Amino acid sequence: MNEPTDLGRLTRIALRDIWKTEAQDFTPWLAGTDNLSLLGDTLGIDLELEAVEQNVGPFRADILCKDTTTNKWVLIENQLERTDHTHLGQLITYAAGLDAVTIVWIAAKVTEEHRAAVDWLNEITDVEVRFFVLEVELWRIGDSQAAPKFNVVSQPNDWTRSTAAAKRIVEDGELSPTRKMQKSYWNAVQTVVATHNGVLRPLSPQAGSWMGHGIGKTGTALNMSMNTRDQWVRTEVYFSGKWAKSDFLELYAQRDEIEAKLGETLDWQELPDKKDARICIARSADVNNTNDWPAQHAWLVQKATRMHEVFKPYIMRLERQYTRGDSA
Repeated sequence: MNEPTDLGRLTRIALRDIWKTEAQDFTPWLAGTDNLSLLGDTLGIDLELEAVEQNVGPFRADILCKDTTTNKWVLIENQLERTDHTHLGQLITYAAGLDAVTIVWIAAKVTEEHRAAVDWLNEITDVEVRFFVLEVELWRIGDSQAAPKFNVVSQPNDWTRSTAAAKRIVEDGELSPTRKMQKSYWNAVQTVVATHNGVLRPLSPQAGSWMGHGIGKTGTALNMSMNTRDQWVRTEVYFSGKWAKSDFLELYAQRDEIEAKLGETLDWQELPDKKDARICIARSADVNNTNDWPAQHAWLVQKATRMHEVFKPYIMRLERQYTRGDSA
């Protein structure tokens, strides 16, 4: 019989032992790339930092981010103590003034009344406005460095929101046969994503010819696409917005290195007649043949996962030239 293994013990650390103040210590720490990534992993959102202590219209957020999948605002409010009515009022003001936003409230302790209030806000607000409340903790094993941990206390009720969205679709009319097929197709793809245990996060599919995933920066997306007429499926890094062409050309200059890491040749499409650009891999596929869907879906997820692994470091190093007025 094996001898019992000695295990370390977790010790909780007071937040103020590490972060003396919110503005000077905790907020700058959270705005760091690795720490914002930890928060994004907890929320299931790909976050890109826009600014710290930044005005958003008439509002001022502790941290301002973009959800790189949707290109919509994420506003983060911090407290190194228990939640209070002042911050709750700020969250409601943000929601009232912005059409589409994710609001994240982080505190040392979330009171029951504030958790209930945010649960209620998630029930009554439009699907384009989402509220998350988290508690932050610090833990240490023995003499190790303190390690942060985020605990989600309240978040949007996806089932309720999906039901509301489905109700609106019924009210607006039934989906066409093609759009029904598209939604079924992407539902099945997202099932593969969920069981793949990779870098992609499962999403709520829409009825359309493509599905988009975040890949680190606004204006870039990792898409899976289908075409029923020409019978192909495709994975692509898609560039849109003001940096589309410069981002594409910066990566094109590293084409040989990227393709060597990926292990295959890519189709680099600058799309000279459009503002956008793409880099893609495609294969022939009869999208209408449901018997072939498992093979198509496995290929899409495998290629998209590999493109994410290879491209994300390059995308995070893109040298975008910001000018006055680029931020919110």
